[in-house]
Amino acid sequence: MKHSQNGDSLGKYGLLIISIALATFMASLDGTIVNIALPTISASFDISSSTVSWVSTAYLLVMAGCVLIFGKISDIIGFKKIFLSGFVVFSLGSFLCGFLPEILDSFYTLVGSRVIQAVGGAMISAIGPAMITAFIPMNLKGKAMGIIMTIAALGTALGPTLGGFLTQYMSWHWIFFINVPVGIIAVILGAKVIPATPSRGNLSGFDRSGAALIFIGLASLLFAVSEGDTLGWTSLPIAGSIVLAIASLGYFILHELKSADPILELSLFKNKNFLLTNLIMSLVFFSFAGINYLLPFYLEYVQGFDTSSAGLILTALSVAMMIAGILAGAIYNKTGGRILCIAAAGSLAVGYFLITKLSADTSVGFIVLCLLIIGFGLGLVITPLSNMIMNSVSRKNQGMVSSLTSLERFAPMTIGIAIFNLIFIQGMSAIAEHRGVTQDAPVTIKMSVLAAGFDLAFFFAFIFAIIILGLTILARQEIHPDYANGDENEEPAMGII
Repeated sequence: MKHSQNGDSLGKYGLLIISIALATFMASLDGTIVNIALPTISASFDISSSTVSWVSTAYLLVMAGCVLIFGKISDIIGFKKIFLSGFVVFSLGSFLCGFLPEILDSFYTLVGSRVIQAVGGAMISAIGPAMITAFIPMNLKGKAMGIIMTIAALGTALGPTLGGFLTQYMSWHWIFFINVPVGIIAVILGAKVIPATPSRGNLSGFDRSGAALIFIGLASLLFAVSEGDTLGWTSLPIAGSIVLAIASLGYFILHELKSADPILELSLFKNKNFLLTNLIMSLVFFSFAGINYLLPFYLEYVQGFDTSSAGLILTALSVAMMIAGILAGAIYNKTGGRILCIAAAGSLAVGYFLITKLSADTSVGFIVLCLLIIGFGLGLVITPLSNMIMNSVSRKNQGMVSSLTSLERFAPMTIGIAIFNLIFIQGMSAIAEHRGVTQDAPVTIKMSVLAAGFDLAFFFAFIFAIIILGLTILARQEIHPDYANGDENEEPAMGII
């Protein structure tokens, strides 16, 4: 059945967009709501801060290893089955995270439950952009993606506040229980409004070897990066993980080039524009990770704010992201993705430059201005960049590429945190040694060294912002024939699986 693009309205697809948005909201919320409760969980089980970090690390490693796998599976058996199954698994894992540790009084049941939750999280986060591309008409994709990215920013902003409230006034278990009713609503709603798509085959020929290699490779890489500072970069576990990651990912590439139906279609990267847009996505989140990680330390250690005040200041970034996300969705079809990406990269470059000027005497107003400019750039770039990537590949590769864009968000952020932290610590040590600053130095001198360490790390982010700006100028917006010839207006059959 055909329908006119001019007659399309976003309201017609409202429930479908809400269903997809619930996935991005929960993924974003879960990424920030848990961290604030880690000290309380640590005290509850009487364990060290390094041990309790596995609540986050286990989730991250499984997500990284699984997201590409489920993206490929969704291309084979359909998005609806993966999406609904993912919410069921995610909700079950969330319930177990809150329930089992309370009943069994075991920290390791929490880690195990987080693994289950991560499998579900990988399933729902892998295919969100793909469902927008598959089910929303071309003239409404920008608005739909803008709404979803805005809701994702809302989840990121609410996480620390909601997590802190639940942990303080109820218990840390409720940061997981809160996911369960949302998951139930998402399954019921999704079963009714997500279009059913026919399977393109079965899983008998699924690339299991490629799946195993990518899981081991990505999980071991992110383990090495996330735990390198704690265990030591030259320690046996970290060195072994790096060797395992290089070997697994190297063999994965060789295997995929020979595979008849690969997990990741590497030939897509022969298209220079596809390579450019995916590189931009990775660098945006890599550079932002360092800023996002270091700013709370700057606000507390250099400016002297308490934790709650620092968190309140940082909400300026999320507010700007939401505003820019709505704006990007509204004007995407008028301006095109490339112009928005260039404007966003320019905003990031200005924000990152200004943030290199922070010092112990910087006013709160200037800090908020920096956060608003950075948040605006980040919110402005995600919608057009996601659309440019998704619209440049064929229908058969939607799930695969959608999961790739998800991986390009959280994996570079994990690596970025480690790299920027290393630059900050090593830079601060080098500056202290150069200036002859010792432990006995006055506090004002020590604070100047600390501030200089932040400046160095922030300048590193500014360099990457310039690179991102250059890449956006080189990038082009390409529409695959699957969406340029009118086929995309075919409405898939609606109904329950």
